[in-house]
Order: sequence, then C-alpha cells, then structure tokens
Amino acid sequence: MENEKFSTLKKEVQEIRDLIISKQNKEANNKLVEVSEMLDELLDFSEDDEDLMEISHYQVLLNQLHQKINASADDSIDIEDQF
Repeated sequence: MENEKFSTLKKEVQEIRDLIISKQNKEANNKLVEVSEMLDELLDFSEDDEDLMEISHYQVLLNQLHQKINASADDSIDIEDQF
C-alpha cells in the first residue's frame, strides 16, 4: 500500500514539474500545496524507517520545487516592472 502512495506522489510531483515548465506557476503552487498535505498525512502514519527516508526525499524535492516556483514568479514580476 505504501508503494502505491509513493507511486502516486511521484506522479503528482511530475505534474508539478510539468506545470512549472509550462509557466503555470499558480497551478503548480496549488498542486504543490495539495501534494504537501498528502506528504504530511503519510508522515503522520508512517513508522518504517525506509518510508520515513522516502518521505524526507519528497520533502526536500517539494521544497526545491517551491523555490523554483517562487523564483519564476519573481522573474515574471521583474520583467513586468521593466515595461
């Protein structure tokens, strides 16, 4: 069952990445919040060390994606300010 949840997480993270690439930052951020909540739920109920390590991996990845979304949003604001 846990593998199924991690498989779902992997698909959801890929969707976030696809949204970032297509410059849909608001949608990417909304999806990131949704996936973060899923991850928090998994963390609350996981006891296995391997699962906790996998969760930690996804936490770091989501943090990096969050930074990427914010950097992209900042770049958009800077470009708009120039005009």
